Amino acid sequence: MSAAQQPAIRVVWLYPELMNVYADRGNVIALEARCAALGVGCEVTRVGIGDPLPGEADLVLIGGGQDREQQRAAPDLARHAGTLRAWVDEDAAMLAVCGGFQLFGRWYRTAEGEELRGAAVFDVTTVAPPREEERCIGDVLAHSTLEAVGEVVGFENHGGRSYLGPGAEPFAHVEFGYGNNGADGAEGARVREAIGTYLHGSLLPRNPALTDHLIRAALRHRYGGEPELPEVADPFAERAHRTAAAVARRRSRRSET
Repeated sequence: MSAAQQPAIRVVWLYPELMNVYADRGNVIALEARCAALGVGCEVTRVGIGDPLPGEADLVLIGGGQDREQQRAAPDLARHAGTLRAWVDEDAAMLAVCGGFQLFGRWYRTAEGEELRGAAVFDVTTVAPPREEERCIGDVLAHSTLEAVGEVVGFENHGGRSYLGPGAEPFAHVEFGYGNNGADGAEGARVREAIGTYLHGSLLPRNPALTDHLIRAALRHRYGGEPELPEVADPFAERAHRTAAAVARRRSRRSET
């Protein structure tokens, strides 16, 4: 890339019509806006059921969905599992939210006992308890295992309990909220540059450090080396983050771990 060319990232957005509870499409909107502020092009390819994946991707996004949407998406996602894992090995960035996070794991067992095979991007398994059991609902404040990201905030609403295997580490540790299963304090999962999380909200509009981290990871994947980006403040996102953190501290359960 010459000095006169604008850098750009190639984004693959999986199942935008199906996997979009709690306005997860806001993650794409925030990503596009932040890229524009930083002078980075953002080329988004929408991939629906039956569509092929593009040949290359620097960042993959998938949102959340209820069981019926996950049941529709899972067989199609299985077609792409090998490519997605290959992209992870090449350090492409990924953000998988809630139902998308579950389907990016090894498998998800519904409350009815149906087992949906996942893409195995993350060494994670998820089990939905009987429907009469308490869901994990509320505002979350957690601390990312990524130093550049730091504190993260969001909203969770999931019945499934996710458990990490030895091939994954948490994306964050919960201070307020439930996290993956309400017991071990872990939130989401991380492997190389791929992140899975239960946090909606939308997530990126309230976590500008995470947005910048994903953009940097995507640029490294496409061009190599550490990208040189301008220092551009995002006061609205920063204020949204502070407000969400205060709400979580005031309203949500404190993690017992």
